[in-house]
Amino acid sequence: MSNPTVRVVGLGPGDPELLTARARRLISESPVARLRTRRHRAADSFADVVSYDDWYEDAPSFEVLYRRITDDLVRLATELDGEVVYAVPGSPVVAERTVELLLAERSVRVICEPAVSVIDAACAVLGRDPMAAGLRIVDALGDQASFAGRGPLLVLQAYSPAVLAVVADRVEPTTAVTVLHHLGLEDQVVAVRTARELAAFPADHLTSLWIEDVRSAGAAIDDLTALAHTLRRSCPWDQEQTHASLTRHLLEESYEAIDALEHLVQAEPDPSRELIAHVVEELGDVLFQVVFHAELGDELARFNLTTIADEVRTKLIGRHPHVFGELTVSGADDVANRWEGWKRTEKGRGSALDGVAWQLPALALYAKVLRQTSALVRAGADHRATLEALAGRLGALATSLSDTDEPTSAAPHWWADAIEALARAAYVADVDLEGLLRERARRVADEARARESSVGGDSDEQ
Repeated sequence: MSNPTVRVVGLGPGDPELLTARARRLISESPVARLRTRRHRAADSFADVVSYDDWYEDAPSFEVLYRRITDDLVRLATELDGEVVYAVPGSPVVAERTVELLLAERSVRVICEPAVSVIDAACAVLGRDPMAAGLRIVDALGDQASFAGRGPLLVLQAYSPAVLAVVADRVEPTTAVTVLHHLGLEDQVVAVRTARELAAFPADHLTSLWIEDVRSAGAAIDDLTALAHTLRRSCPWDQEQTHASLTRHLLEESYEAIDALEHLVQAEPDPSRELIAHVVEELGDVLFQVVFHAELGDELARFNLTTIADEVRTKLIGRHPHVFGELTVSGADDVANRWEGWKRTEKGRGSALDGVAWQLPALALYAKVLRQTSALVRAGADHRATLEALAGRLGALATSLSDTDEPTSAAPHWWADAIEALARAAYVADVDLEGLLRERARRVADEARARESSVGGDSDEQ
């Protein structure tokens, strides 16, 4: 009866003394044995065993290489109709892709022998119990999602400075990372670096990383949600709040965030730390308003922050078929033009004006209406004609003012006509009147404060 077998043994994490006696005997006594690589201290004891190191040079990728090694081991075991011993660094069941591929093969039996892994070595040198710590094992070249959530993380396959740079991009630059290099060997290094310093470390195939705390956006939001829950449970003021009572706070915080962002933009390209900190603070205030409303919704089992986040993510994916689908667009203007159409289709709106927030400030509201009806407005929009209309309306307003002894009592429709003409001209010219007027308001305020200071200074001197 045919019984081809590949018996996989581990060489341990690096120190030859950690190679088990059973593994040493199996490799030494097997008539057919293979080493995945000799780049391991324990492999020095098996000079007569063939390795796959030469194959690394010709393979276009690691995945192709590992597939070739797997096929070769299956071939050997099948031709031998017996057992082939295959030795890999560390443990056969920790971060060993060739073993994964072997286990998927139905034509051979695969036996994995127990071995000391890099997990054992790392936890021993740091004095950490992986179960008590809730340790997660991740691949250095894994996707961003694998780094999300709480630590600690043991990051494997960190075999070069370039890979360390990839890891550094997945966490905050100030994150403390413990580099575990050549564990158990005479040149062992256990050193703490910040993420921004990682790429300078001379990593090799015996380098791993331990990240104690991964401060991700998900963890931060979880903590903020827990804070909202605590405030609702313990603070008398927060207990009294409702969706209605918080509406004005959301509006105020939004305007304060807009103000902070406008100051930041004006200070580009080199805003001060104070300005950046102010933006962070104001955006945080807006974020907490959303979190608090989510908490209120959760208390009534209506919605929570998860449903809010999932809903907006799903909606945005659906509105970006040029990113997540087959649609091709010609540029940003094409995307913007399609956007309103997608919204109308999704919400079943019969008019382009359905969904307009009529509580917007007047200038912003008028600009929004023009944008929503852009297909109608733009069709007849002529820049010169718009400017002529503006000049005519301003002239009519000036005439109405000069014809009365009390200019401020001029008929309101003259003012409305002039403002509307100005708003239309600004829209055609793609000018944000709301933002411009806020900027001028700040300028007037600064000038007024300067005069106040000047008058106060003169009074003090007298």
